[in-house]
Order: sequence, then structure tokens, then C-alpha cells
Amino acid sequence: MQRAAVLVRRGSCPRASGPWGRSHSSAAAEASAALKVRPERSPRDRILTLESMNPQVKAVEYAVRGPIVLKAGEIEMELQRGIKKPFTEVIRANIGDAHAMGQQPITFLRQVMALCTYPNLLSSPSFPEDAKKRARRILQACGGNSLGSYSASQGVNCIREDVAAFITRRDGVPADPDNIYLTTGASDGISTILKLLVSGGGKSRTGVMIPIPQYPLYSAVISELDAVQVNYYLDEENCWALNVDELRRAVRQAKDHCDPKVLCIINPGNPTGQVQSRKCIEDVIHFAWEEKLFLLADEVYQDNVYSPDCRFHSFKKVLYQMGPEYSSNVELASFHSTSKGYMGECGYRGGYMEVINLHPEIKGQLVKLLSVRLCPPVSGQAAMDIVVNPPVPGEESFEQFSREKEFVLGNLAQKAKLTEDLFNQVPGIHCNPLQGAMYAFPRILIPAKAVEAAQSHKMAPDMFYCMKLLEETGICVVPGSGFGQREGTYHFRMTILPPVEKLKTVLHKVKDFHLKFLEKYA
Repeated sequence: MQRAAVLVRRGSCPRASGPWGRSHSSAAAEASAALKVRPERSPRDRILTLESMNPQVKAVEYAVRGPIVLKAGEIEMELQRGIKKPFTEVIRANIGDAHAMGQQPITFLRQVMALCTYPNLLSSPSFPEDAKKRARRILQACGGNSLGSYSASQGVNCIREDVAAFITRRDGVPADPDNIYLTTGASDGISTILKLLVSGGGKSRTGVMIPIPQYPLYSAVISELDAVQVNYYLDEENCWALNVDELRRAVRQAKDHCDPKVLCIINPGNPTGQVQSRKCIEDVIHFAWEEKLFLLADEVYQDNVYSPDCRFHSFKKVLYQMGPEYSSNVELASFHSTSKGYMGECGYRGGYMEVINLHPEIKGQLVKLLSVRLCPPVSGQAAMDIVVNPPVPGEESFEQFSREKEFVLGNLAQKAKLTEDLFNQVPGIHCNPLQGAMYAFPRILIPAKAVEAAQSHKMAPDMFYCMKLLEETGICVVPGSGFGQREGTYHFRMTILPPVEKLKTVLHKVKDFHLKFLEKYA
């Protein structure tokens, strides 16, 4: 049936009889009345709730950006609204974010990144030729000569070649570009390798050995993958040294309830700052060979060694120097990043891993897993390239680059010693030497009354301490319980990245707070 078309002249609103001719006003009134009598429906239950979500994700904790950091953000908002506090700013000493703390970028790295990002600058006389040379090489390896294109899942080929050349120079041992995988920071590589390693159920579930104190990425990924965390304790009385007898204890006890397959090492240490000796690394490699453990060597702080008695040794180098029985059999993944060292380029999320002695069939599985996320950020890959391929003697930028690098590392060494010395002057605080990395992890005395007060607030004692420190001084540090510590001991982690004068202020404020805290809860 065809309805008759009704033409309405502008300004007229004819009323028509019959079902098709009801006025707009009466139709609207009827619709409104119908809505009023329709019963209200309760909102539909959410599909995703705390009860229905993935329990492994719910179990994940990451103290470096945990409750105390959220509280710091709230306090910053209050300061912005003009709410009075006993301080004028929040000092975020909770995380190793160098540039946020005022460290200046390395000129050469930023020059190459600028050229890669905006290639029209390649014709500018303001940029040195060695920077242009590197930028051209990177761009020629990118699709469409642009950082905006995807790369191969394993990373841009020429950058992987540069990483392999860097490792060869560093270790005096050949590195194969095919064993290099560019990653979104070191964290991406660590979690990817652990995904491949975790399997089984019950007593055959994969156990992952991690140092205590540890960087919370490890416990977080272990929780997410529902693997079994196997703790081994660093020796605080011996400058946080790694003791192989402790590794043996940990693996022996773990075999009762899981299958220990992975041994994670952080060298230099985070949060503890120790630098492992060559002999210690040999002992660890021999232990891994003996127990058939896959080694993960987190070496992102390899440039951050301050103690004149210490030197960084890569696990790859020591492994090969131990001979073919070890170098042909021990499976090892080593990690590096643009975020730490003298660069501090956290935001680029550049990193790499070198994986050796991997089963050929597993190599294909690793590439498949990496391909799911397409590729790491190509800008981060480019930043990683500049770290492993810096100016060399005879190039135009070498002197400035060397001067800036030495200034950053020298400044960090000065702040490491300053922090150790000032903390050790405070009654109830003990700080081991900061041999490397960029953190202090002092042990603090918390009186019994403060422990009781913390329990009444349902907080760990060191969380209670750090929360009070934040609320009274504006200084944000991370409680040691977020990294793990021996029962009955308390610590906090604090970065040494603030400028020297601000760091002195921070240390004196911590001292004053700690003495008042001891007096209040004595």
C-alpha cells in the first residue's frame, strides 16, 4: 500500500483526521504518557568486575607506581588548588626518570633523532655531518625513508647490526645480528622471554628465581603469567652480594613445589646498586649450567658504575671466556635500554635483547610472539642505535659527546657518594655503598610503636613510614616491601637523580623527618 504524500507549506501546520493525521503535539503527549507508565529498568550488570576479571592481573603489583605515587599525585593537585602544606612541591624520588629530574639530554642523540623525525633538516648547516650520516643510514633502512613506518618484528636490520657490533666491541666476543631483538624498553624483552618459558601445572609449574630485593617488574610478570616466584636473598651485610650457596638453598626448596627453570640477575643491581665481580658471575653461570637454568641478565645499568673498585662485566663475555662447555650450552638472554646509563631517554622506550643458544624451533616461536605486537616503536629503535653507535674519535661530535657523557656519569658518582655519606650520619639509617645504578636502598629502624601504628592502618611498616615522609616533607620514595626484603628489616628506595643541591635538601629533610619519627614512636 502506498501512502499519500502530504505537502506542507512553510509556516503552515495542517491538522488531519484519521490515524495518519494526528497532530505532532498529541503524538508527543501520547509518547510521553507511555514513557511515564513504562517501568524503570535497573542498569544491566557489568560483564567485567573485580570478581570476573583475570585473577592473575588482579594479583599484579608494581610498587614503583603504587599507592604512594597515587598519593603524591593527590598532594600535587592539592598544592595546585592552593591548599597549604609544610612544603611547596612534591619531589618524586620514586623512579629513575633522569630527564624529569633535570638531567639534560645528550646533544648528539637528540640531533640524530631530530634529523630522523624531520628529514628536511638534513640540508641544514646547523647539524654536524656525523649526525646526518647516522640519520640517513637509519632512514634508508625504514619503509618509505620514514620513522613512521612499521619495521620488521625483530627490529630494523641495520640497527640490529649496530647492536651486534657494539656487543662485539664491548665483550671482545662476536655477536650475531640474528640473535638481536629490538624491544620496547628492556621490560618488553624480559616479559616476552618469560612468556616463552612459563609452562606446566602443579609441581611442574615453571619457577622463576629472582633476587630479593628485586625490581618489581619481575614479580609483576610472574604474577601475570601465574608462574612460581622463587626468592633468593642478596647479602645486605656484604654490600648486597650474590651468594651461590643462597641460590642452592632457594632452588633446593623450590623443587618441592615447582620446576625452577629461570634465573634472573640484575647487574648492576636495582634497587640495591651492587656491581657483581667477575668471579661471582662465573659462579652464577656454573650454577645455571649445573642446574639447567635459563639465565636472564638485566644489564640496563651497565654504564652506571661509580665505585673505583668495581667494573661491569657482561654475562655474555664471561660465559664465552669460560669455554665452549658453557658458551655452547647455557641459554642466556641479556637486556639493555636507552632509559638508564648516561642517556636517561626513558620516554623513547628503546631497548634490545640478545638471546644466545636458543633452540632453532623456539627462535621461530619468539619471532611469532614478537610479531603479534607488530614492532617496537621505530623512534625508540633509532634512539637505541645512537646509544650503541655513538661518535668515535676523529668525528666532529666526539669531543662534545664525550664531555657530556663524562659529566653525567661523574655527577652521578658524586651524588652516589654524597647520599651514602649523609645517610650513614643519621642514627637509625644504614646505607651500603652505591657501587652502581641510580638508587639508594637504605635500611631504616622503625620502632615497635610505629609498627603497631602501621598495623592499625593496615599498612606495612615501611609503607607507613614512607607515607608519613611524603605527607610531612613532600618527598616521594618507595617502601622496601615493594621490592622484597628479609623479614623484620625495613628499607626504602630513593633515586639519586635530583641535581646536587636539591639532593642535599632531600637528604637533610629525610634526616630531620627520621629523627622526629624515632622520637615520636620511641
